[in-house]
Amino acid sequence: MTIPQKLRVIQRFSGLSQEKLARQFSVSFATLNSWINGKSLPRKKSQERIEELYLKYTGKKVIPADELATKKKMVNNKRNIYPDVLKIILENPDIYDQFFLSLTYHSNRIEGSTLTEDETEAILFRDAVLPDKSLIEHLEVKNHQTALRYLLNHMAGAAPIAEELVLKLHHMLMNSIRPDAGAYRQHSVRIVGADVPTANYMKVPALMTRLFEEINTSKEDVVSHIAAVHSRFEQVHPFSDGNGRIGRLLNHALALRDNLPPALIRQEKKQFYYSYLKKAQQGGDLSLLEDFICDALLEGFRILERKWN
Repeated sequence: MTIPQKLRVIQRFSGLSQEKLARQFSVSFATLNSWINGKSLPRKKSQERIEELYLKYTGKKVIPADELATKKKMVNNKRNIYPDVLKIILENPDIYDQFFLSLTYHSNRIEGSTLTEDETEAILFRDAVLPDKSLIEHLEVKNHQTALRYLLNHMAGAAPIAEELVLKLHHMLMNSIRPDAGAYRQHSVRIVGADVPTANYMKVPALMTRLFEEINTSKEDVVSHIAAVHSRFEQVHPFSDGNGRIGRLLNHALALRDNLPPALIRQEKKQFYYSYLKKAQQGGDLSLLEDFICDALLEGFRILERKWN
C-alpha cells in the first residue's frame, strides 16, 4: 500500500481533519496535502510515523509479549498500592463523581451521543434540561448513572456477576428508551461498520449461560480475562441496543472484583477500540485488546489518584 493510501486510511479511521492529522506529523496542512496527493514524499521519520499510525488504526500492529507483560505489571503494581479500590471510590465524593462523569460521558459518546462533557455533567449532577438536546440523550445520561450506581453497590455487597445482573443493568440503561429493556433480543442484528457476525438470536440465552460460566471461572491474568469476556460478549451482541455500554459496565464489574478501578475507554480512542475488538473476534488475537484494556485501567487509576485535571 502506498503512503497516500495509508494516509487516507488513517484519516478515515481516525476521523481527523487534514489540519489535525498534519499536527500528528508536526507538518503544515499544505505539506500533508502534498503527501496525500502523491506530490511529495515524507522524510524517513514521518514515513515511520505514518506506518505506526496505519498499523495501530487498522489493528495490524504487533504488541511484543514483553511489552504487554510490562504493561500488565504496571497495572498490577498500581493495584497492590490500594487495599480496597471500591471502598475508596464509595467513600470519596469527588472521586465517585468523577468516575460517574467520565464513564458516562465517554461510554455514551462512543455510541454517538452529541453531548459535551460539560453538558453531561449538567444533566448528571444538576438535573439540567438542555432544550437543544433530545429526550433520549438526557435519558441515556440519567439511565447510565442509575445503572452504574447499582453496579457499584452490587459489587460492594460482594454479590456474584451473574446473568441477572446484566439483565438488570440493561433494564436500567434502556428504561423509557426501548420496550425490550432488560430482555435479550428476539431478532437478528449486525454490528454497524463491522463485518463480524453476531450470534443467532435463538442461541443467545445458551451462549450467555456459557459466558457467565467463563466469567466466574477463576483466572490469574485479569486483563486477559476482561479482554476475552468483552470480545465474546460484544460478538454475541445479546441485546437489541446498548450492547457496547453494557459490555463496558461488565468490564467495570470484572475489574472491581479483582480490586482494579473501572476501565475508562476514552471516546477519542474509539477507532483503536473497534479495530482491536474486531481483531480479537476475527482471529482470536487478544494482545492489542489486552494492551488497550491496560491503558483503560490505568486511566481509571488516574481518577483514583485525582489526576483528572
